[in-house]
Amino acid sequence: MATRVLPPKLLRNLRYLTRTLNSSPSSITAVSPLKFSEKPEPAIEKISKPTTHVLNLDDYEKLFSSLSTSKLLHASFNLQLAAIEPIVDFGMWVMKSRLMETDMVRDVISRVIRHTVFEHFCAGEDIVEATRCVRRINEAGLRGMLDFSVEHTRDNHACDQNFEGFLKTVEATKSLPPSSVSSVIVKITAICPVDLLKRVSDLLRWQHKDPSFNLPWKQNTLPLFSDSSPLYQTVNKPEPLTPQEEHELHLGHQRLLTLCQKCIEADVPLTVDAEDTMLQPAIDYLTYASAIRYNKEDNLIVYGTIQAYLKDAKDRLLLATKAAEKMGVQLGFKVVRGAYMSSERKLASSLGYESPIHNSIQETHACYNDCAAFMLEKIASGSGAVILATHNIESGQLAAAKARELGIENVKKLEFAQLYGMSESLSCALRNAGFQVSKYMPFGPLKMVFPYLLRRAEENRGLLSTSTLDRQLMRKELKRRLKAAIL
Repeated sequence: MATRVLPPKLLRNLRYLTRTLNSSPSSITAVSPLKFSEKPEPAIEKISKPTTHVLNLDDYEKLFSSLSTSKLLHASFNLQLAAIEPIVDFGMWVMKSRLMETDMVRDVISRVIRHTVFEHFCAGEDIVEATRCVRRINEAGLRGMLDFSVEHTRDNHACDQNFEGFLKTVEATKSLPPSSVSSVIVKITAICPVDLLKRVSDLLRWQHKDPSFNLPWKQNTLPLFSDSSPLYQTVNKPEPLTPQEEHELHLGHQRLLTLCQKCIEADVPLTVDAEDTMLQPAIDYLTYASAIRYNKEDNLIVYGTIQAYLKDAKDRLLLATKAAEKMGVQLGFKVVRGAYMSSERKLASSLGYESPIHNSIQETHACYNDCAAFMLEKIASGSGAVILATHNIESGQLAAAKARELGIENVKKLEFAQLYGMSESLSCALRNAGFQVSKYMPFGPLKMVFPYLLRRAEENRGLLSTSTLDRQLMRKELKRRLKAAIL
């Protein structure tokens, strides 16, 4: 048989990777059935009773069949880079330092970031590049969650500009293949001034402490707090909103309602991201007020987000869904672990309070799995919808097995999701098992996406360093391709 010749540069890269990889993927721990309970299940360190796996993560050739060799090389390199903590620490220091104020240094650093982590974790610098990226992943059987990555805006003029960007994002979905976009993402801090959201959250917290405290601007909503919710962020009784603040709050809500209406016209849901607990009550308030208006019957337009690393996450989920059922409102949630761990712990410590974050990763996993099971059972009973956003293999296996057990693996109201550029093996395994799978795809100018990239590095360093399975499976597939190419 004639030997096929690869380009020298590609051959060198492939040989380098095969010399540096571990040849076998980490074994997947067998998991027990996922179930919901009114109280969190105790954390389980080791699970001895194996179950039949719904997901196949051993067939790396099939997992990565839709990815080109160049894409695999690029992904493997970037994941390896992101797993080296000194490099991540140095990169974070540089991006936060005054070096970025020097034009020449900023240009050099920006070029490096653009061709490494930005290209790997982001879908592009504008909506044209982002839609092109959606088409690419859709050809591989995945869907996109489009995130115009802007947040923490200070004034109404900037909110109006951001709002136009979100409208263009929704409009762009109409030109894409049907169902290739599972939702458009919005951060409330991009369309309503962040200082106002902090004021509104303080007022809502104080009203929870003192139900007689009147908020004349407050519209019909769902429960925002549980008995376990932290209220320490509001130390003193806040002043009422001024007429100008009430007007700005109305403008922010109108932007959100207009986005909901545009999403109805484009037939694409709108998912509201969660943010830190200083702001989350106002975010939930606006989200639920919009959901009450637009989530009619089976047409869920507005999704909220539950961060399972918060100790009150499951209690708030229970209260909101119970109240929504009484009102005849369908609720959709994106369930995530959370992305503000460092800042939440620092704030609580500075005020002399216990962190609102679970004390251990095992407790967070248990809470996430419990929330996921609850939402899956809701879907099976005919109400609600869920986006299970997870990079955790065990949670993916558990939820997939639970969904199959309930007979809902192919329903429209169930979606799995991972960040673009991460957990490719889990995404592909879920896709191969017949589930709807999306990639969360932030896009925007590099300087706009900096906060997102910093948060990914700062809050998910442990996640990146434990992406061993992805890296090993990718390397095994690259090794297989190299052997096939030279034989």
